[in-house]
Amino acid sequence: MVTQERTINEEALQDFLGKAVGDVSAAVTCANIVAGEKLGLYQAMAGAGPMSAGALAEKTGTNGRLIQEWLNNQAAAGYLTYDEAREEYGLPDEHAAVLADEESPAFIAGIYEVLAAVWRADEALVKGFRDGSGLAWHQQDPRLFPGTESFFRTSYRSFLTSSWIPALDGVEAKLREGAKVADVGCGHGASTIIMAQAFPQSEFFGFDYHEASIDTARARAVDAGLGERLAFETSAADAFPGSDYSLVCFFDALHDMADPVGVARHARETLEPDGTVLLVEPMANDLLKDNLNPVGAMMYGISTFICTANGVHQGGEVLGAQAGEGRMKEIFTQAGFTRFRRATETPFNLVFEAKP
Repeated sequence: MVTQERTINEEALQDFLGKAVGDVSAAVTCANIVAGEKLGLYQAMAGAGPMSAGALAEKTGTNGRLIQEWLNNQAAAGYLTYDEAREEYGLPDEHAAVLADEESPAFIAGIYEVLAAVWRADEALVKGFRDGSGLAWHQQDPRLFPGTESFFRTSYRSFLTSSWIPALDGVEAKLREGAKVADVGCGHGASTIIMAQAFPQSEFFGFDYHEASIDTARARAVDAGLGERLAFETSAADAFPGSDYSLVCFFDALHDMADPVGVARHARETLEPDGTVLLVEPMANDLLKDNLNPVGAMMYGISTFICTANGVHQGGEVLGAQAGEGRMKEIFTQAGFTRFRRATETPFNLVFEAKP
């Protein structure tokens, strides 16, 4: 065998080595963020002005030396500011909105918990690669579920009732008058509960195959005082019960499912004649080359461990988290829908309307 001689471009090597080190830095910083969130460090610093390591340790009841090292990591990574003269660290209000304020439309702390779950799933997924079994949602580390709820709840709270539903043809009026709604792949029920709170004349039904998530959703509904108008049930997405729904919703869920055409077809069969499907998917372009960017890298990476892994486990067609508008339109056309359009969008979401 003849081995082809290679010439290494030293400049390109150093550039890529720098990128690799930067990615390692980001990864270990994410682990520190998870610890900081669990310890309440961001909440303690939010709005408090610059403080020393000792002051933060005293305020949070934590070890001062570990706090010092954590603060140094966060300052080096650009998450905190550092005043050398005073030896104090600060959390800018803009950063607090992302890391500490759960009511902020920019709050994304949950995604770091998702990453922690992804790391814990690496051995199981390697097995799934080798034997073709993938990795099912219910087989994931339990930290995935609250992390996912937290991350997506920010968008649902910010956009679902104020932007996404109003962008659909005639749906908001139906919900205000009183309609029947199915939320398929509802997880812990964050989206279902937000809709039920906004439209008290309507009935809402959440479905998910993951029994533990449905148990959590039921508890959330009781806490919200919505038991009479809101019901959660364990069910496969292509067989959820009920009929004459005015609205069937899929929030960041269809791309995880093994038979998206079958799921969409079942949704059409459960709709009233002028019913609507609200489909929310991650922002993605139709062509791979247009998704080769940091957001695409994040979504493909998460999809490898979670979305596509679940679809492979279930068998059948696997869309993954970057399917794009064209592929989604094909799915709903094959399922018998005659109208499909992009109703609106956010920087991270594509929001579609489908009608029979």
